[in-house]
Amino acid sequence: MKNHVALLKQLPAIDRLLQHPALVHSTAPHCLIVEAAQETVDHCRRSILDAKEEQTVGIDLDTLAGQAATCLSEKLRASLCRVINATGTLLHTNLGRAPLSDEALDSIDQVARGYSNLELNLTTGKRGHRYSHIDELLCRLTGAEAAAVVNNNAGAVLLSLTALAKGKEAIVSRGELVEIGGAFRVPDVMEAGGVHLCEIGTTNKTHLKDYRQAINENTGLLLKVHTSNYRIVGFTESVSAAQMVDLGKEHKIPVMEDLGSGMLFDLSEFGLPREPTVREAVDAGIDLLTFSGDKLLGGPQAGLIVGKKWAIDKIRNHPLARALRIDKLTLAALETTLRHYLDRQQAIDKVPVLRMLNMKAEDLKQRSEGFITHLSKRLADTARVELIEEPSCVGGGALPTTELAGWAVALTLPTTSVDQCATTLRQAEIPVVARIQEDRLIINLRTVLPAQEPLLLDALTAACSPKN
Repeated sequence: MKNHVALLKQLPAIDRLLQHPALVHSTAPHCLIVEAAQETVDHCRRSILDAKEEQTVGIDLDTLAGQAATCLSEKLRASLCRVINATGTLLHTNLGRAPLSDEALDSIDQVARGYSNLELNLTTGKRGHRYSHIDELLCRLTGAEAAAVVNNNAGAVLLSLTALAKGKEAIVSRGELVEIGGAFRVPDVMEAGGVHLCEIGTTNKTHLKDYRQAINENTGLLLKVHTSNYRIVGFTESVSAAQMVDLGKEHKIPVMEDLGSGMLFDLSEFGLPREPTVREAVDAGIDLLTFSGDKLLGGPQAGLIVGKKWAIDKIRNHPLARALRIDKLTLAALETTLRHYLDRQQAIDKVPVLRMLNMKAEDLKQRSEGFITHLSKRLADTARVELIEEPSCVGGGALPTTELAGWAVALTLPTTSVDQCATTLRQAEIPVVARIQEDRLIINLRTVLPAQEPLLLDALTAACSPKN
């Protein structure tokens, strides 16, 4: 205890520590410098008090100042930063889902660096509307009469339900009452929009007669939810969009469908399962459709709403529309992404998610083999690097049963903990997120952008060093 007291007395005053060369010349905000010094001294004090054995080494001011400088550097580092996704999951929700095209990034840069015609009609010189920048594009790509866009698809569903059926019932199949992530569920969204849930059918089977029998004088909407994040297989039956449209027309009740991911063209040519496209739903006569911008579309986070003009007018004029609207940067990225889709091949070439989906297993194998050649030279005897056959997944609640055939790089680390290596990668200057499987570090290059490969090589070389 006496030793503890002596060490505690050696702790420098904060003012003294701030005058050390390691801190005094820093251009960081003064409040952060002081905070780093205080936290460093507090941490040292706790270490002394928590020590079970007496310490013989005294307090070194230079060491303490160095620790404070390191602490300050961590405080100055941006919390939100770019990450190399080596997991093989294309639409990784925790990693920001879809990466944007170079052209979309250029559009953000141009709009962000100055003023823009966000709500100004440059032809008339009068006030315009932010929807005008994407309205015609979405209508051209989907065949819809009109379109709107909000901050995300949950917002699109909430706004649509509220505008079309507040205070009334919305009839929906029990098998379509999905949870859309983060514990947000369709029934909860409906309740928040003041719409009463009328649940019909069973988990695996819902018939047209179930909808018909549930219709009453308080029915405001027939709702269909595409189960994009899970599948019910086996003894199943559901009602098609066309059947629901006919029923809605018969009873003069609007029909809405939430497509979830939403696709602007058929991706089955990539070897993916056949999924309904937005245009097909529009052609079926659905009054209102909602889908995400940052999933299979490959754009920024947004909730896209297309459909009949009367329904979109209700959406645009609803008070919630302003609360949920997107900003100019999202709008710039979305417009450019949509323009890619005017030409099918251009979309495949330019939208990163589509490139990843379209990547052939053999091409991924060759790329992985080349990466292994470079990595093996760097790591020498530090790790065993091998090629393994491993599928990728789409992620983001899209195509849940689909696996993309491919290959990955597996590292076995005889002298280093694989968990510690993964931690070191996540804490690198440019963090790398990989997977651990059977005590091996798995690197899947399908989700690594080509320009990131040299950075990934550097990060792996540093992380797999025995000193870590």
